[in-house]
Amino acid sequence: MDERELQTLVERISLDVFHKPFRHRAVFNDRLRTTGGRYVLSTHHIELNRKYYEQYGKEELIQVIKHELCHYHLHLEGKGYRHRDRDFRELLQKVQAPRFCKPVLLSKTRNEHYYKCTSCRYMYVRRKAVDTTRYVCGFCRGKLKKIKREC
Repeated sequence: MDERELQTLVERISLDVFHKPFRHRAVFNDRLRTTGGRYVLSTHHIELNRKYYEQYGKEELIQVIKHELCHYHLHLEGKGYRHRDRDFRELLQKVQAPRFCKPVLLSKTRNEHYYKCTSCRYMYVRRKAVDTTRYVCGFCRGKLKKIKREC
């Protein structure tokens, strides 16, 4: 699904479900990591997570769009648009939108760097690379050597 298709989908859902037009932009934001989408108060745009669409499909994306459109329409009408507001919860129930979306499954791969002290053989595991010319072993002050992963 590209940006044009997403925009028309959001506009269609807004008219069909809420009977009100959506006059702003709906885009995929690839930087969203833990949520299905968000409504931006300052611009009134809706940003959606492309990974959510790829993992759960169009039907779940429609549910997220309905949730974000609840924020959108209530905010523009000057009503309670936050999750804790009664207006928001009632509109969610009326349009059968979820209050929270399913979690996005993140890949568990991490870049880990392994270092071993040349003197005491202590092994370090770090997420960020260490400059072995500047840093030494914290126990014996020996030199560190980058190694491949050992089990």
